Amino acid sequence: MAFSVSIPTASFNCFSSSNLSSSPSSPFRPFKIPPFWPWEKVKMGPLTVSPMGFGTWAWGNQLLWGYQESMDTELQQTFNLAAENGINLFDTADSYGTGRLNGQSEKLLGKFVREFPRKQTRDDIVIATKFAAYPWRLTPGQFVKACRGSLERLQLEQLGIGQLHWSTANYAPPQELALWDGLVAMYDKGLVRAVGVSNYGPKQLVKIHNYLKARGVPLCSAQVQFSLLSMGKDQMEIKDICDSLGIRLIAYGPLGLGMLTGKYTSSNLPLGPRALLFRQILPGLEPLLISLREIAQRRRKTLPQVAINWCICNGAIPIPGVKTIKQVEENLGALGFRLSSDELLQLEYAARESPQKMIQNVFQTR
Repeated sequence: MAFSVSIPTASFNCFSSSNLSSSPSSPFRPFKIPPFWPWEKVKMGPLTVSPMGFGTWAWGNQLLWGYQESMDTELQQTFNLAAENGINLFDTADSYGTGRLNGQSEKLLGKFVREFPRKQTRDDIVIATKFAAYPWRLTPGQFVKACRGSLERLQLEQLGIGQLHWSTANYAPPQELALWDGLVAMYDKGLVRAVGVSNYGPKQLVKIHNYLKARGVPLCSAQVQFSLLSMGKDQMEIKDICDSLGIRLIAYGPLGLGMLTGKYTSSNLPLGPRALLFRQILPGLEPLLISLREIAQRRRKTLPQVAINWCICNGAIPIPGVKTIKQVEENLGALGFRLSSDELLQLEYAARESPQKMIQNVFQTR
């Protein structure tokens, strides 16, 4: 099943420089759109979204991303800049945050949407949140309650996409059916416009698609770790299944937690738990990083922009995480061009030549 792409004719007015500059009183920082910024939108079930979204895992996560509440002002600026420049898909989860900050990502995202000054932009924003398959969520009603909790934190009446954060098939199969029925219930009650899943492997993805279809609920999206570091057999099989069933693949971790940015080396590791993983994988990434640099220099792009564009060229909607204005500006540069077939092959060959790969999410099923 092919996905349609719409390019609103009215949006071509955005190519003029007069429409891109901010007035002195504007709350937005000026950003120079690439000259052929597509402003294209892609279909995802009943929704129309930007070809790239942004993830908000870091918003509230102190352990892995060093979040502090003093960052909230810049986080709001990053949201504003993204929304002002056409990004309308934002991914979050009810478990994003650590300790007392669980749910902080949803609270911040809801606040930023409400305070965005342009109503038309606010109305176009699609929030996709994920509901954790906690052991105490054993009935469809408890899953619906989780959805209502997210709506309360976001202060919304309806979500864009309600997603099951992971499958319990690997460790608690009886719980799985209750969670699926919970997705059906929240859809039937109108709490979500669409439903999706996350961390589902190929077999479970087909099963839930067929189950939901029989209940009259279309499966809109499947979110998995997908990047040049995560293009193994299972991930490519998931992509093929999504393409054949009309499910949109959402790619989280398109930059491999930062390993594909070119910023880090074995002697320059990030702080925190990521350093352990980077120390294992980075030494074997040289073939891939060399190819990324070659293409980036030829294209006058950066390594992250090329890596994200690879995901887009493979039909996925990447959702790189952002927490600074600089990251938004960088990631926006991944739009407005497409890698050639030769460049895609070069990157994929280099990825296979690199001996180390990103470890897969422990919750991903077969």
